Amino acid sequence: MVLRTPVDTDIYAALDERAGEIFRRIVESYLERGEPLGSRNLSRILPISLSPASVRNVMADLEALGLIYSPHVSAGRLPTQMGLRFFVDAFMRVGGVSDEDKASIERHVHRPGHGQSVETMMTEASSMLSGVSRGAGIVITTKSDSVLKHVEFIRLEPTKALVVLVGEHDQVENRIIDLPAGTTNSQLTEAANFLNAHLAGNTILEARTKLDRLRQTVRQELDQLSQDLVERGLAVWSGGNDASNPTRLIVRGRANLLEGLAGAEDVDRLRMLFDDLEKKDSLIELLDLAETGPGVRIFIGSENKLFSLSGSSLIVAPYRDGEERIVGAVGVIGPTRLNYSRIVPMVDYTAQLMSQLSR
Repeated sequence: MVLRTPVDTDIYAALDERAGEIFRRIVESYLERGEPLGSRNLSRILPISLSPASVRNVMADLEALGLIYSPHVSAGRLPTQMGLRFFVDAFMRVGGVSDEDKASIERHVHRPGHGQSVETMMTEASSMLSGVSRGAGIVITTKSDSVLKHVEFIRLEPTKALVVLVGEHDQVENRIIDLPAGTTNSQLTEAANFLNAHLAGNTILEARTKLDRLRQTVRQELDQLSQDLVERGLAVWSGGNDASNPTRLIVRGRANLLEGLAGAEDVDRLRMLFDDLEKKDSLIELLDLAETGPGVRIFIGSENKLFSLSGSSLIVAPYRDGEERIVGAVGVIGPTRLNYSRIVPMVDYTAQLMSQLSR
């Protein structure tokens, strides 16, 4: 399901069949090749017989409506941002996902198996969306309050260990932590055994509450270093030190956005986009954009205040847990020249799969 903005009825009424066909050809040519389309070439590909002079007259009318513009004198025409918006809402046909594309999505987006983490699934989904769009694939997730099933500490080097945490649905989280100086292998085992014996079967919030009640027991059963390991293990499960805002973003395919840059101005806009993606506030704003409706949202250029300076387009859809709460979003960020009609249903299908896997 695509959430479209209302079509401008005045503009729609101003277009007869001939003007609509010329406008559609200009936009489709831009989305396919990224180049202006001139009146001579247009007159050759139109299904109706129309001279280049007549085509130029129609193009002038379309330009007056703000739907197209000429990037250079005597050049062909390109769609404006308003023209792209109008095309998406009034002309673009969004079909279903082909069997081939469904199979490709399902190969990448599936429930993590043994030894695989939820983050691996998210990375796979992001990479897949990047590959089909030639833009940057994004997956955003909030940290769900999963139930702890098993914890293990594996020493990697004298001052670092891998914490392996398994949830109730066999989702696996792996994180590297710094070890307190002097930590022994027996203390790693002791801390893991304590967590598994006392806190398994609890959510992270319940585990923290229970740990507060067990303070005296902890002091009796564990030495100071092992106590510290227990705290670090819980901190890893809850998403680190920023537990108050435990949102994660995975982006794959940033290099795709470097293709076709025309000059320093384009590079500067792209740098702004990358800077925006690194900001924690951006993740919350992306989720807010996705939450405004149940389907796929399309934001073109400056319509998306988050990436307006970079002139990027965003296609985004939310995914939900078993209680229909929005727990994340999937999407594609790229230039305004995205293949919207193909990408939109793929983002929608990916979000549906992510919802199934979040239940």
